[in-house]
Amino acid sequence: MEDNVNMFEALYEKAVDYGKTSFELNKLKAIEKTADLISSFIPHFVVFVLVSFFVLSFNFGLAFWIGDALGKLAYGFFIVAGFYCIAGAITHFFFHEKIKRLFGNYVLELLFK
Repeated sequence: MEDNVNMFEALYEKAVDYGKTSFELNKLKAIEKTADLISSFIPHFVVFVLVSFFVLSFNFGLAFWIGDALGKLAYGFFIVAGFYCIAGAITHFFFHEKIKRLFGNYVLELLFK
């Protein structure tokens, strides 16, 4: 009878160890996925910032150029702002779901690879 109790205790200890090990493994996998996700976004963020600075500088130059050609600087800024308002509205109404799906799939691909 005592052998059965000892076998049960040993089996119980192994089950507890297995549970702890499985928990640690899942925790490490979650940390790896999170680190992979964050590390893949950092280069994209850097490129986004650099492209944003370029676009901002280009837009200021374009607005000043158009405003100078029209005789008032404000006209150039209004024209550039109007262009972006129209482009934003078109993007929102026609491409919003496609862009959302594209980024969602990208994140899921990173998480489940």
